[in-house]
Amino acid sequence: MFDGRRSVAEAGLSAQSMSLSGALPVYAQSAALCYRTSKGGPEILLVTTRRARRWIIPKGWLINGLTPSESAAREAWEEAGVLGPCGTDSLGRFAYVKNRPGKASALCLVDVFPLHVQRMVAHFPEAGERRRKWVSPQVASSKVSSPDLGALLAGFGLQRQ
Repeated sequence: MFDGRRSVAEAGLSAQSMSLSGALPVYAQSAALCYRTSKGGPEILLVTTRRARRWIIPKGWLINGLTPSESAAREAWEEAGVLGPCGTDSLGRFAYVKNRPGKASALCLVDVFPLHVQRMVAHFPEAGERRRKWVSPQVASSKVSSPDLGALLAGFGLQRQ
């Protein structure tokens, strides 16, 4: 269940996410906003989901023995094949409904940590299951389906200029 760091109401989420909070179990996850800087400004790395092939940022369940930011860095490696320093302060939070085969759906509250990509490799654990794409924060914002995540991505571009 939700880890209690903040209540669902204090998480700063959209009305749509809030309306689901009473109907579903709530779980915590962490994500890595993988970025690099280029002459044109910051770029964000998006990856596809394994089944639906939607664009997202690397995210997943918290890993026992790791901090949330360390869990985010591990997800970035497994899902995108990137390495670099991961910040320990969350940039923000987004929510989504996770449909779990054979289990009830759940509301996931995802804390997002910045990861400055210093190395990107071709061979990584989920390389055959995902695509990767570097885009501007504005394009990243328009490609993800979550309005909360889209706003966070667009805001990252403003913070870094």
